[in-house]
Amino acid sequence: MPAWSWIIPALAIALLVVALVIGGGPVVFVLGALGLVGAVIASVHHAEVVAHRVGEPFGTLVLAVAVTVIEASLILSMVVAGGSQQAGLPRDTIYAAIMIILNGVVGVCLLVGGLRHGVQSFRVEGSNSGLAALFALTTLSLVLPTFTTTTVSGTYSGSQLAFASIASIALWAVFVFVQTVRHRDYFLPEVDPANPEVHAAPPSTRLAAASFALLVVSLVAVVGLAKVLSPVIERVVLALGAPKAVIGIAIALLVLLPETAAAVRAAQANRLQTSMNLAVGSALASIGLTIPVVAAASVALDVPLVLGLDNGKDLVMLALTFVVSAVTLGTGRTHMMQGAVHVVMFAAFLFLALVP
Repeated sequence: MPAWSWIIPALAIALLVVALVIGGGPVVFVLGALGLVGAVIASVHHAEVVAHRVGEPFGTLVLAVAVTVIEASLILSMVVAGGSQQAGLPRDTIYAAIMIILNGVVGVCLLVGGLRHGVQSFRVEGSNSGLAALFALTTLSLVLPTFTTTTVSGTYSGSQLAFASIASIALWAVFVFVQTVRHRDYFLPEVDPANPEVHAAPPSTRLAAASFALLVVSLVAVVGLAKVLSPVIERVVLALGAPKAVIGIAIALLVLLPETAAAVRAAQANRLQTSMNLAVGSALASIGLTIPVVAAASVALDVPLVLGLDNGKDLVMLALTFVVSAVTLGTGRTHMMQGAVHVVMFAAFLFLALVP
């Protein structure tokens, strides 16, 4: 194991502890940002070590679930601390995560992979099942609350929230079962004899266990430092007069850095199947795990929760993302043009968030 792979997570955790003890400041902000970048690089390295040991799709599942669990904890802590002022933060963060993954991550992967390798392929059976579940869960969680009439617009009643939570966790669990047991072959990348990783011996169990522990430490550092940096980001957003939803976008961007880096590296290595597993799996986990957590906290702690998208622009962008994703990812073969479409849509999402 390279020395930097455990030194960087240790330093990132140390920076996190220092930031929590002495508070914010310009120096702490700069060091925290550097520690965040280092923790992202370390987390990607350790995720790849674990993935090489356990094989696909378990490797991508480990990273997706680990990031999402910690992301849900971060959102929950901010909602509990902010009360009614943060009632829409889970919605903004989940919506941003979906747009970042389906447009930003997928777009960059297809564009980078297309530029380097021309045409790339993946198993459409796996991606289609994941996209179908994602479209259904996103509509149920973020769209329908805007149109239900039992409570005020954008919110669910207790029974509706319970149903949405059960449906979210159930569909995510079924997807994981299909991905890892029933139809695992739908998510396995094609074996490329020219890829040196095919011939590399898998790491030992001891090394993989150490990498898994360091992966968790790195992800804790990523999310912890993101939380430390978030007040500064919030002040900057408010000072610039940008919409409050930009805060959710910034949080989602920070938290999704490890998965984004891993997905892009896989696309560069002509392993687009791994990139698709990460993208679709992360988006599904973001809803399937986060919605039940924040819903349970909302009921138990009597914290208000607004889930429905209240902006027609966001609903249109979400619908457009669904349609384009179904078209570009519906054949199992991609090239740079499809990536360019997704990247432009991601740029439009960011631009319209700043200039609504």
